[in-house]
Amino acid sequence: MKPVCILGNGQLGRMLRQAGAPLGIAVYPVGPDEVPETLPIQQSVITAEIERWPETALTRELARHPAFVNRDIFPLLADRLTQKQLLDRLKLATAPWQLLESAEQWPQVFASLSELAIVKRRTGGYDGRGQWRLHANQTDTLSADNYGECIVEQGIHFSGEVSLVGARNQQGETVFYPLTHNLHQDGILRTSVAFPDPDSALQHQAEQMLSAILNELNYVGVMAMECFVVPEGLLINELAPRVHNSGHWTQNGASISQFELHLRAILNLPMPKPVVSAPAVMINVIGTDLNLQWLEQPLVHLHWYEKEVRPGRKVGHLNLSDTCQTRLCEALSALVPLLPPEYHSGIEWATEKLR
Repeated sequence: MKPVCILGNGQLGRMLRQAGAPLGIAVYPVGPDEVPETLPIQQSVITAEIERWPETALTRELARHPAFVNRDIFPLLADRLTQKQLLDRLKLATAPWQLLESAEQWPQVFASLSELAIVKRRTGGYDGRGQWRLHANQTDTLSADNYGECIVEQGIHFSGEVSLVGARNQQGETVFYPLTHNLHQDGILRTSVAFPDPDSALQHQAEQMLSAILNELNYVGVMAMECFVVPEGLLINELAPRVHNSGHWTQNGASISQFELHLRAILNLPMPKPVVSAPAVMINVIGTDLNLQWLEQPLVHLHWYEKEVRPGRKVGHLNLSDTCQTRLCEALSALVPLLPPEYHSGIEWATEKLR
């Protein structure tokens, strides 16, 4: 099989490399500053774990590569303005939004959207960075250099957040995982829960939405779609043209992980629908040192990224899955004394979802 070069050498590239090893697929995560001549680029299929990258000798070389899968889609979806325009063109429901070009717009923004404005940088913001929640008396806290570089959305009152992770291959066939329920705190995903039998109406709506996007873009590989749950159904929040944090549970909770599924799709390998037989939970490890006592719990699968531990930084995750939801809840409870207090609300939320 052809080797795969991944633009980006963070934890997603690492996990794609791990997924390729059992299949005999050589996967090379590479940073943008690496020297092209040292890499097996010409004979490889190229993918990416990041949406945006600087211009370097390597990225200039890859920009001309005929086997860079989805090359022209990354910049389209990396900019929240063009991403929202795509969703509007496809008539897919999102929060009402507009481009924020000047401070003079604020009266009109609050009149037409709501009393709560969600401001997001068009590019570069993630994990709560580059995003602001503003009321009318707080707009002067937004620095002048953000105007023209941000969109503003209506603050949505939602009952939950879910994501759909799916894949499309070169023949246009699509497969999807069950919807994942997500808990975010301070803009960072803390905990995910997935069930083998999701709400059928929401699952169908999500699959129809993501299918429309994948087909419109002629996309190949895994994509994630984050949504708000509202009384009318789903509103699309954001798209990620890559494997995604909310799909990490698939490593131990599905017959084929999202990482293997992505490799299968871009290499034109068989892509059956992954089988999910049991509820699964993922806990993000954020700015917390490794604790080997986690491994004393038999349901816990530790995925450690070997990164320097810093506040707010994703350094690993814990996956748990079991056919017995009571046993799964007991395993989550056993983790409470082994994790800092800021994890407790996420574990409590997951436990309530499982009951």
